Order: sequence, then structure tokens, then C-alpha cells
Amino acid sequence: MFNHDSSIWRNWRNQFGLIPSISLPKGNITIPFLTILHTSFVRCIAFSPDGNQIVSCCGNEPGQVWNAKTGEQLGELQGRFTGVMAVAFSPDGNQIVSGSIDKSLRVWDAKIGERLKVLQGHTGVVFSVAFSPDGNQIVSGSRDKSVRVWNAETGEQLRKLRGHSGTVKSVAFSPDGNQIVSGSYDKSVRVWNARMGEQLRELQGHTHEVNSVAFSPDGKLIVSGSDDKSVRVWDAKMGGQLKELQGHTDEVNSVVFSPDGNQIVSGSQDRSVQVWNAKQLSELKEHPGGVNSVAFSPDDNQIACGSYNKSVWVWDNKIGEQLNGHTGMVDSVAFSPDGKQIVSGSTKGSVRVWNAKMGEQLKELQKHTGQVTSVTFSPDGNQIVFGSTDESVWVWNAKTDEQLKELQGHTHEIYSVAFSHDGKLIVSGSYDKSVRMWDAMMGKQLKELQGHTDGVKSVAFSPDGNKIVSGSHDKSVRVWDAKMGKQLKKLQGHSKMVNSVAFSPDGKQIVSGSDDKSVLVWNAETGEQSRELQGHSRAVLSVAFSPDGNQIVSGSFDKSVRVWNAKIGEQLRELQGHSNAVNSVAFSPDGKQIVSGSNDGSVRVWDNLNLDTPWKIQDDGWILSSTERLVWVPSTIQNVLRCPHNRLTLSRQGSAIISFAQHKLGTSWHECHNLSVLQFTSSRDCSQAFV
Repeated sequence: MFNHDSSIWRNWRNQFGLIPSISLPKGNITIPFLTILHTSFVRCIAFSPDGNQIVSCCGNEPGQVWNAKTGEQLGELQGRFTGVMAVAFSPDGNQIVSGSIDKSLRVWDAKIGERLKVLQGHTGVVFSVAFSPDGNQIVSGSRDKSVRVWNAETGEQLRKLRGHSGTVKSVAFSPDGNQIVSGSYDKSVRVWNARMGEQLRELQGHTHEVNSVAFSPDGKLIVSGSDDKSVRVWDAKMGGQLKELQGHTDEVNSVVFSPDGNQIVSGSQDRSVQVWNAKQLSELKEHPGGVNSVAFSPDDNQIACGSYNKSVWVWDNKIGEQLNGHTGMVDSVAFSPDGKQIVSGSTKGSVRVWNAKMGEQLKELQKHTGQVTSVTFSPDGNQIVFGSTDESVWVWNAKTDEQLKELQGHTHEIYSVAFSHDGKLIVSGSYDKSVRMWDAMMGKQLKELQGHTDGVKSVAFSPDGNKIVSGSHDKSVRVWDAKMGKQLKKLQGHSKMVNSVAFSPDGKQIVSGSDDKSVLVWNAETGEQSRELQGHSRAVLSVAFSPDGNQIVSGSFDKSVRVWNAKIGEQLRELQGHSNAVNSVAFSPDGKQIVSGSNDGSVRVWDNLNLDTPWKIQDDGWILSSTERLVWVPSTIQNVLRCPHNRLTLSRQGSAIISFAQHKLGTSWHECHNLSVLQFTSSRDCSQAFV
């Protein structure tokens, strides 16, 4: 259903006689770049060995093979299907094996979809199948409590492995093909000699049914997921539990290692896909439905998951890293000047430095007794300065991790520190109501700026170093002459305490965020308020300008990070993923990334893409541009469209890519759209998918 009162769609219909399906532009990195729609919930998926194809199965429909890059359907597995529960490619990618409710295994030609053979012997539903690394054997797990090994060429049953007292839900070969691991409803994980069929060890620890198991690529580790909501990692040789990964809030349905062994991905009934570092949690990605099956592409770059919401989602695994390591709330984050590193400070007194590209922790500076409330790099990247609740400002050598100096003078907690752009000065703001300026080399206090009547929460230098801006619990923003130490202006407009302030790159504007839920932009010269950015539902805790001055980023107690057009004040995108208040946000030096720190203990890095036209889908299904209703979509498709990262929408009626990057409202057709951004990938009328 479209808003026929909209001039946009009226002109569209008059020109083309059709109404297209819609795919929102990319923006939020915690959502998929490709969505494949099924008519029933997706039970199982698998990547081909070269990563170019995906096979997915749902209900009694034929299994379908897709192009993993474009989402184009390449073919179907032919024949009558009865509830396919598992699917896997052979190592050479030429065959596909499936396990079914009808107790059989079927082997298919992956190129033409022709059924090659049927393997029979199980007396219960087949829940899991896998090829051996050499492709000569197939292993299967069943409700009949057995694990069976088959000759992949002849279909002959070679071995029957008995020992589980409950349904065998998952099976996998070790990378060398010498062992098999199985997970069962009897709560155990068992390891078997693949050639002899003997049980080597039993791994106990899960308190509920085990739904999924997998070997690491080097064969040294085993991962398992269970109804007890946990993901567990085991020593494959000794059988001991190495770690228990907690984070899911419902049963874990599927687990797998990345091809390099550095990550584990898990899919859960709690509607999330979580990506874990082998040592700690790495990233959380939200999903609109319970996740049944997950898989890594062979190059580590993509993750596919199949869901109860009748879709296959493909994720980019290389953007949106979540950096975990802090045990307390993250109060402050900042990029290094070259954009290669991130520094973060925690309420537990730790300062950590991260590789911004890989997400790896590079170092942790010596812990402090106080909370670290503010951190930043010096302009040359050689020093790190941070403020603490222990009333001191600390300066460290970023290269050697050596503590260089402690700046003392404040009489209360310090909540903000910043370098001047030449690196010669440091400014700090404290709950003692003062702003203090320091000689960065000598560590001596140069000036104390007095005027605020309550604690100072945020401070920043202007780009030329001549001014300082400060925000306070007294609800005011103040501008100071950095050389004279005198107050130049008092900016009033916020109705509650000001938590964050920043200058624009040209020094002509100031942005501030407040407990009153607003982001205000000021003329730095006149002190006049130029615009108000509204959208956050709770206190705004941090704000920053992009390096080109065209965007503003804000973090809020409402758990969101929002990006705004700095010129007109419209919201460009909302980045969701944090599970608690966002205390600190910053742009990378090239403006291509955003980093955020949260009370949830994580630091997240977001891909920042230019979206010149903000538009969103409401809970009732209407897509809005500004305040105008453009198009309504039914509930069956809303979850897909609610993901701004999704560029391609597919259905049995066709597929389309539509970008509104150059869209604007107008009275005539040529004012509203640039036709070059519309691409149909099917000759069929794609509007049938939604109308």
C-alpha cells in the first residue's frame, strides 16, 4: 500500500506504471548486507568451500542454491522433500548432502541439483550431516541416538557409533578426518575415533541439551552450544573445558569456528548472532527471529544465518568490531591521530589501547585506584592523557607505556581532558567547578578558569588553540580565552546539565549534549543557538563533529549512537547494538569510522557511510522521509526493511536494489529521483512482493 497523496509516488506511477519494492540504504553496521527471503522458516544453511554459494533449506520446499555475493538464486535441489533438517557441501563443492525427517540422507549434484543417491539406515530423524575432509565419507547424527558413518561414493553404511542416551543433534569431522565429535540431548559432547568407531572421550559440563558442535580448524579445540544458553570451548585432546561463553539469553542452536580459528559464531533462540574471540566476546549482531543455523564463509569475510523469520541473512564480518576486555563501564574512547589505534578508559581504572582495524588489544596501561573518566591521544600520537576520579591528570608515553607525569591541583573528580591542537597544552574539567590549563611538557598548571557554579563535565580546545569551551552541571556552555583565561561567553539554552561539548573543525561552531535529551549547535563567535537536534529519548552523554564538519555524532543513555547532518540538523542514522548507556563517541581522523564506549563494558567501532537523506520505517510499517509518508509495507517484510544496512531484497516475485542517496522531495518527477540508482535484477514486477 502506497501513499497515493505523495507527489513522489504519483509521479513514479505515471512515469513507469509500477511501484517498486524497497531496500533501505546501508548505515547501521550491526545488520546484514544481504537478505534472502523464504516462505517458511529456514532450518539449515551452508557455504560452498569457495564461498561463492549458499545452500538453504526450509520446511518441505526444495533446497535452494544462491549466489553468496548477489543473492541470485542459482538452482534448486530436485525431488520430493520431507522436512530437511541439515545440509552440507562436499569439500570440492560438487555435491551436497542433506538429512531429513524421513530418516534418510540424500546426496545431490550441487551444479544441476540432481539427486545422486539416498542413504538409509537411521530409524529416526536425521538432524546433522557432514562430509569428511577428503570427501570420501559422510557422518550423520539422528534421533535414534546413533552416529553413523557412510561411504560417500557408494552410500554404504560403514560404522554405527553407539553411546549417546539421547538424540544426536550435531556431528562434525576433525580437520584431519581422524575424529568425529557429536553433541546430544543427553547433555554430553563425545569424541570418537572416526576409523574404528570407538569413543575416545566424553565431555561433560552442559546442563541441558547440546544442539551444535564443531572442531577448530587446527583440531585442537571443540566448541558446543546448548539449551543452557551457553557456548563452551573444550580441549579436543584432553577433553577439559577451557571456557564458558555467556551472553545469550535463550538456547544456543548453532556454533561454528571461523576458518582462521580466531572467532566463534553462535546463533540463538534469543534472536541474536554473537561473534566471539577465542578468548573473549567480540561482537553482537541483532536478528529479528530465532537463529537456527550459522556459517562462516571460507575467507572469514561473511557470516550467514538462517532464521525462524523465513530468511537467510548474510553479514559482513569485517566491519563493526566490538572490542571487549574491560570489566567495568567504558567512560571514554578516542582514536589516535593516524586512526590506527583506539584508547579507552574504564570505571575499573584501566586504560586500554586497541588496534582499530583488527580489534585486538595492544596494551593495558597500569591500573589506577580511581575511575578513568576521560582519555585522549596527543596530536602526534606519542602521548596519552587521561583524567581520573582520584583528582589527577595522568600523562603516559603511548609507545613505551611509561608514566611521564601526574598533574595535580584539582580538588575533586576530573571528568574531561583534552590536548590543544599543537600538543603544547592540556585542559581539564572537574567537579571542583574549575577548568584548568596545563603545560603539557612541564606538567605545570598555567591557569585556573573560574565561573561555573557546578561541576565541569566536558572541555575542548578550539582548532587554533585560542579558545576553550566547557560544559557543566550548571546547565551552561562557556567559552574562554585560552591565553588570558577570561570568560568570553556564556551559552544558555539547555534546561538540564551539559555532559559534552566540542568545536567544529573550522572553529565556527560548538555542539553540546545534555541531560535534557537534546543536542544543540551554537555559533562560536556570537554565542547564538543555530539549531537543535532532537531524537534521543534520554540524556545525551557525548557529542563530536566529523573531521569535515558535515556530521555530528552523539551517544546517549538511551543506548543509541546517532549521526546527524550538521548543516540542517536532520538525523542520518541510528546505530543500535549497545545494551547500556553510551558514554563516549568519536570520529576516526578520516571520518570513515565511529567509535563508542558504553556502560555495557564494550567499545564498538562502526562503519560510517554518507547517507545524505535520512529516512526510516515506523513500527506501523510506514516509511517516512522527514515527516512525509512515502510507502507502507506489510508486517511480513518490515523486519527486513527496518535494517538500514540491507541493500538487496529478494522474494519469489523478484528482486530489486533501490538507493535513495540522491532522493529529495519535490513537485515534479525529475526533482524527486535520479533514475540511475534504480536497478531491477528480475524481469518480474517486484512490487508483487510487497503489495
